[in-house]
Amino acid sequence: MTVGIAVYGPGAARAALAGLEAVEAVGRGAIGGFVSLSVLLEDGTLFDLGTQRGGAQALLALPGFARTRGARHAVLMSSGPDRPDPLSQFTPGDPAVGLLTGHRLPNMAGPDGHPPNLVALTAMGAGASPSVAIETALSADPELDAGLIAMNLAGDIALLNSASVGARDDIGAAHFTGDGIAAAVLHNTIFPHHALADLAVSAIRDSMAPGDAAPNLGTALGQRVHPGPCRALLVGSGGIEGFEAPGAQWQRPEWEGCPVRRGDPAMAGGEVVGRVVAEAYCILRDGTVTGTRGSDAIGWTEEEPA
Repeated sequence: MTVGIAVYGPGAARAALAGLEAVEAVGRGAIGGFVSLSVLLEDGTLFDLGTQRGGAQALLALPGFARTRGARHAVLMSSGPDRPDPLSQFTPGDPAVGLLTGHRLPNMAGPDGHPPNLVALTAMGAGASPSVAIETALSADPELDAGLIAMNLAGDIALLNSASVGARDDIGAAHFTGDGIAAAVLHNTIFPHHALADLAVSAIRDSMAPGDAAPNLGTALGQRVHPGPCRALLVGSGGIEGFEAPGAQWQRPEWEGCPVRRGDPAMAGGEVVGRVVAEAYCILRDGTVTGTRGSDAIGWTEEEPA
């Protein structure tokens, strides 16, 4: 029926949409319709953006999305099409407090007459942590048809389902906190549901900090593999200078493989100066790379001297 995503960190809004794109690419069910996105802009302003149909791609195509580029706090909620306006009722926020999202119907009033997402936002405004705020909002009635994700200005994120929603057999949840980034996902009635939340969080993390991002790139073509005690990328001021690798196979008239692999050291002057993050599948003749199957690029990061 819905998916809720919260993201903290650089490029938060685009990362949240990357998570939704992953769900839409793999899942089936209540997706591809409305999206409500709420962010805190760099100047602290609360900014809402929404579409009734078309899912992530429609939201990304809106001219206003460019305004979200510098935001570090973003939440969204998405499902099928044609939800009640304003769509921002699904992702309320307060520039002095933080942002709320969730899944199911967190915008519908509970027995106390107040929607649980606003109850949680009010609790955070009174000083409650995100986890305490959503527990306060959902503990009053186990039959509330809602799950909540709350994020404060510090980027702390908490998520929780009501008792009745937590008992469903079609829900998913994932939560990640890392170095300067955080993300959480709740969803239901989107299948296959067992791993979608983890997939969304993985896509979010890859959007914010791509695992293959390499500040240094060079070509494997023409490089020679020198005998050595371990695999290593040899670099200098001009870039790649060759490889070292143990084993006589690299010097054969014909051989194929990866002279260096992800995680291997990049070395200059006998010292480790970085790590390989992007490898190439090489075709070798007598120890020299004459071609590749796929990209010829080798990428590496730099490490601070010990």
